[in-house]
Amino acid sequence: MGLVIRLGAGAGFAGDRIDPAVELARDGSLDYLIFECLGERTVAAGQLRRLADPDDGYDPMLEARMRAVLPVIEPGRTRIITNSGAANPLAAGRRVVDVARALGRPTRVAIVTGDDALAAVRRLDPVVWETGEPLSRCTDELVSANAYLGAGGIRQALTEDPDVVVTGRVADPALYLGPLQHEYGWASDDWERLAGGIVVGHLLECAGQLTGGYFADPGTKPVPGLARLGFPFADVRPDGTATLGKLDGSGGRLDVRTATEQLLYEVDRPEAYLTPDVVADFSGVSFQQAGPDRVEVAGASGAARPDELKVTLGFRGGWLGEGQISYAGPRALARAELGAEIVRERLAVVHGVAPDAIGVELIGAGAAFRGLAPTSEPLEVRLRVTARTADAAQARTVGWEVESLYTNGPAGGGGARTGIQQTLVVRSCLVPRDLVSTTVTLMEER
Repeated sequence: MGLVIRLGAGAGFAGDRIDPAVELARDGSLDYLIFECLGERTVAAGQLRRLADPDDGYDPMLEARMRAVLPVIEPGRTRIITNSGAANPLAAGRRVVDVARALGRPTRVAIVTGDDALAAVRRLDPVVWETGEPLSRCTDELVSANAYLGAGGIRQALTEDPDVVVTGRVADPALYLGPLQHEYGWASDDWERLAGGIVVGHLLECAGQLTGGYFADPGTKPVPGLARLGFPFADVRPDGTATLGKLDGSGGRLDVRTATEQLLYEVDRPEAYLTPDVVADFSGVSFQQAGPDRVEVAGASGAARPDELKVTLGFRGGWLGEGQISYAGPRALARAELGAEIVRERLAVVHGVAPDAIGVELIGAGAAFRGLAPTSEPLEVRLRVTARTADAAQARTVGWEVESLYTNGPAGGGGARTGIQQTLVVRSCLVPRDLVSTTVTLMEER
């Protein structure tokens, strides 16, 4: 073990780029490469795939990522940690072994399970945040419940000397805290150091956001080389302080401003950032520029971890039908509004779709502001109509009716697109942490 542990961000979301991760794996002298690929939306998507196929449910890009980075990492030097297991970590682990076999590369895989809290949630009958009522009063069918695990399972997995660790639902910064606890032996109640690890994890978890991706704004916050944005790494010291960096010559920027924006990203109370491992206090965190694309981070503090864990609940949500069509030129907005009126009426009267299940967006006319922003007459508007229905057949009528506007008015519609998808409604609750436990399973390609 060296004086510092270098953690690299390989992905910040499920659909992230792969080439920056390959560059880090090849040239970054990493101890760990972490792929953070899971959000509540992607957990729900994984659950839908698992319900349709019990061997599916993991991140669809898992195989592509493993095929890209396994050949370039130094054996025994860089370990991979990922929550790409999503709704089916064991199936994901088998897929990693399959990839390793195809590459002819010996690979030991540790799979962390235990986030599936469905049985515990049904026994407990907790209050659902979004409804304020007990779970038993929800009329929708509950099909999944995934608890946000902390770093403990990853720490346990790393004692088995794996090349790859695959998890399901783990709190994003815990993916980075786990290897730090393993390497430095931080106690589970060493709140100051744990908080430092959480700060590092929070800064790295969105990958290219830290190096200017989400920061970039032409004219006000320029970022060079965005087409080949480099992903960040952190050199973390035993006391939890760290130096942030990116590969020399890669695109993007890493400075105090980009780090400050990322620190505050998705944070409600900086002085009490709740995680399964520690309540981190970001209010004393400081950044100091240490050179080109190098930033020192220090000052985290922490308090005892919460007694409960957040759980993402998945309910069958029926089907979502969609149709889009564009209008351009004089009176584009008026024609799009007329098209929406026609489709609304026909969906309700002809096809029996509940009026309150129909949604309309006038893209290009302030749709993102939900009608709060004043609009001038736009040159083009794209009408998007959606509706939630109980079955696929009724969902298809949404796109059908939008496409029918081609010849059934108003004038000048074009570029229609239709689609349907099965949906899972996502809600949340809390459960006592003692109802959730983790297990590590080993798989290996020799």
